[in-house]
Amino acid sequence: MKITASNTQLVQQKMNNISQATDKNVLLQEKSIPSFSERLGEGLEQVAKTQNTANQLAKDFELGVENDLARVMVGQQVSSLAFQLTLNVRNKALSAYKDIMNMPV
Repeated sequence: MKITASNTQLVQQKMNNISQATDKNVLLQEKSIPSFSERLGEGLEQVAKTQNTANQLAKDFELGVENDLARVMVGQQVSSLAFQLTLNVRNKALSAYKDIMNMPV
């Protein structure tokens, strides 16, 4: 096979196309992966939503709209566990921050 300028140009053009496609794929992957702060915010929103749902179920049960006591109790327990998890995550983050701040430089 004889390598000519046109073959070299074709190879270079294909390499550029591959490079551009790779760059686009990397950008798409970076956009699809949420950041830590986004995940934390979504988690806190879910906890708040769970607590609101549990409160609404309890209120509906007291008013006689909801008849399933088990559903109300499960909602309360899910809400409690979500809050405890959030509190533990906060405590661990605070502890890690304090450890980092106390490290000698």
